[in-house]
Amino acid sequence: MRFLQFLDKWRFPVPFVYSDDYWMLDVGSHVFPIRKYRAIYEHLILLGARKNHFVVPQPAADEDVLLVHTPRYVKKLKTGTLSPAEIAMLELPFSSELVRFAWLAVGGTILTARLALEKGLAVHIGGGFHHAFHDHGEGFCVLNDIAVAAEKIRKEGIARRILIVDCDVHQGNGTAHVLSLKEDVFTFSIHQMDIYPSVKPESTVDVGLWSGDGDEKYLAALRSHFPRLYEEFKPDLVFYVAGADPYEKDQLGGLCLTLEGLRERDFLVLGEARRRRIPVAVVLGGGYAVDTEDTVRIHLNTIKIAQKVQRRFS
Repeated sequence: MRFLQFLDKWRFPVPFVYSDDYWMLDVGSHVFPIRKYRAIYEHLILLGARKNHFVVPQPAADEDVLLVHTPRYVKKLKTGTLSPAEIAMLELPFSSELVRFAWLAVGGTILTARLALEKGLAVHIGGGFHHAFHDHGEGFCVLNDIAVAAEKIRKEGIARRILIVDCDVHQGNGTAHVLSLKEDVFTFSIHQMDIYPSVKPESTVDVGLWSGDGDEKYLAALRSHFPRLYEEFKPDLVFYVAGADPYEKDQLGGLCLTLEGLRERDFLVLGEARRRRIPVAVVLGGGYAVDTEDTVRIHLNTIKIAQKVQRRFS
């Protein structure tokens, strides 16, 4: 029995945060592949994961959401009174189900952060909604789960210095703005310059790349900052936004990274953090490949690398 428990822990050393409610949100015919969440879950089950490897989140408490978002915006969301312009900025069909999805994603990222601090590494099969600001959402993002989780963890005193490593193809404009004046929070974003968002608030460090730059330029830029930033900032917790959208076949980005380039990115961010025993909470972020299975494969690769890294450095 003990051997089987050891084998199980060795095969799946990283807890997964996931809810079936994630993929049941109806967004209609949309570039946002909402069913990727269920597909990732099913692939992990086929790889041998069992239900005890998954932790089901609960929606965030309003008081936690209010650590970042304004009371007026929260009230508008909960009463369904956003203006047509505010709904248009979301670029998603507005519904009470979307509001629940947003609160649940925030709860999921808070839970992932707690598990990361406990276990060393945890993966949220969801989250990464980095375009949401204090008082509005945009770009498929209703609430900023990363910012809320960072503030919740800091408020509770279980981690003080937070480093956000945002590798989504789109700059984390909401996160940069929301956390810009927060002491002991460091925001890093490596992104494509010539796409949304047109206005990019300053992160602590922004690395702007251009359409077609590809693996070599991307990885060189990332290596110029990591692991150095881990050494200099010495975070208590890292949030890693492991976007799949720098991929060469993504519909909304043009950085043209290969699958191998994305794997190297993950090894660098995750491996160098865990080598230094820094806890990491992974959120998935975006991914809009022409073939959704490519997006799923990229996210699964991130999860496999997280598991490999955890086995090596736990």
